[in-house]
Amino acid sequence: MGEQSEQAERERTHRAVQRVEQALRDGGVEPRIRWFETATPTAVAAAAELGIEVGAIANSLVFTFDDEPLLVMTSGAHRVDTAFLGERLGGRIRRADPETVKAATGQTIGGVAPVGHPAPIRTVVDVALAGYPEVWAAAGHAHTVFPTTFDELVRLTGGEPGPVEPSEV
Repeated sequence: MGEQSEQAERERTHRAVQRVEQALRDGGVEPRIRWFETATPTAVAAAAELGIEVGAIANSLVFTFDDEPLLVMTSGAHRVDTAFLGERLGGRIRRADPETVKAATGQTIGGVAPVGHPAPIRTVVDVALAGYPEVWAAAGHAHTVFPTTFDELVRLTGGEPGPVEPSEV
């Protein structure tokens, strides 16, 4: 990275990203936020920008579980089977609307991070992410990501590791 792009990286800021950075520091992790010139709101877009497999993207998907927010950190290589996961967790799961996502995370869809939320959110971490030595998650804004590991993601979120679709069982 050249001197000019490093300076631009340091000058970028956003309130949600700052909360993610602080949450990472509080969790004992040095934040390594990467900013992109264009938004990468999907796993496919983020993987293409990073030059990695889509499965190494840790998607942050917000659902409601019996009307409470539920964050599911899933591999970008597949989808969450809400009927399967709801049965596994013992309740009903529905996709959260944008207002619920914003209220629960303080972030907007396309940039939701696994940390940096106003209050803790019950989290499930897809075991498929354990197959990658490094995974990348959104950092609070659609132009940002940060690297982590499966174990670190579980620790930082207080998440429950488990399958999110039947093919993982």
